[in-house]
Amino acid sequence: MKKFLLVIALMLGLSLSYVWAAEKKIDPKTGLIIAPGFEEVKTNCTACHSAKFITAQRGDRETWLSMIRWMQKTQGLWEFSPKLEDTILDYLSKNYPPGEATRRPNLKPSAMPQNPYEK
Repeated sequence: MKKFLLVIALMLGLSLSYVWAAEKKIDPKTGLIIAPGFEEVKTNCTACHSAKFITAQRGDRETWLSMIRWMQKTQGLWEFSPKLEDTILDYLSKNYPPGEATRRPNLKPSAMPQNPYEK
């Protein structure tokens, strides 16, 4: 009986994940979620870097805004109109919100191997 319930639970989980994935349409060229603001993000963000940079990140509106400000301050990103910036931030925060990390955390210095070139 336990195995039967486990199989049912797994099947239900897979079904729900399939339904969730089917709800979100993905642009085959960029890998970005197609939703309101997609074109603006595609046009303005992929002009400088790959869309994979976006899909690998997660953040709330403030996190995305801080990334934009950093790029404007240090990387030469142009200033957006308030309306365009709001559209971009809405898209990013709704489609790439905080959640499970897509990258491993940085290693602590104590976990790093010794640099063979360091004297």
